[in-house]
Amino acid sequence: MQLKDRVAIVTGAGQGIGAAVARAYAREGARVAVVDLNIESAQSVAAGINAAGGQAIAVACNVAIREQVDAMAKLVTQTWGRVDILVNNAGVTRTAMLHKMTQDQWQDVLSVHLSGSFNCLQAVVDGMIERRYGRIIYVTSAAGVLGTIGQINYSAAKAGILGMTKSTAKELARFNITANAIAPGAATPMTETIRTDERFKEKYLDRIPLGRWAEPQEVAPVFVFFASDASSYVTGQVIAADGGMTIH
Repeated sequence: MQLKDRVAIVTGAGQGIGAAVARAYAREGARVAVVDLNIESAQSVAAGINAAGGQAIAVACNVAIREQVDAMAKLVTQTWGRVDILVNNAGVTRTAMLHKMTQDQWQDVLSVHLSGSFNCLQAVVDGMIERRYGRIIYVTSAAGVLGTIGQINYSAAKAGILGMTKSTAKELARFNITANAIAPGAATPMTETIRTDERFKEKYLDRIPLGRWAEPQEVAPVFVFFASDASSYVTGQVIAADGGMTIH
């Protein structure tokens, strides 16, 4: 088992890629905090992990609210003694063309993706520094690399995640803490419109060399790699698990 006895926090783990990552970590021996705004979804994922012989707890948390993040991190630490792995996966979309986007639509997305990732990082990093071990995994997107129409807020947030990843990696390398990012393909509930609406479906698929949508379970192994000792000499990097869409 690649993650035996590690303790992981996975945000946005009630569905989609986050749920697949939580399950994959548990199969590899990690104890997993399934963190989500929707506690029922988190409880369902955690129950499935426990029923399969893994160890998981469900925690309700809005990552954009620092007090909730601190309480979540404290609960995980009290339960299992430490946090070894943080996956900043929680996200939202508020789609609108830029000239129609409201301040709330802009701020909601940046608060969850950027401030939320920072909140979670700060909540666990002191313990990682003290133990001189940690794996920080951010989730970005092709939108943060290429831009996208109707989601200037999401693209800006995901581009910001790239800078956050590299800065985290540079600051924490001396403590044996790595930070990397993954840009998954369209495999989440947030991309449901793109994958199902005939106005977007074929146009989007034409941009993917592999010619099909991603499944959460085939993206999860990349998260396992970045969380494991196999990636001990990899930091500040971005892997696009996107079917080749961002090939340059």
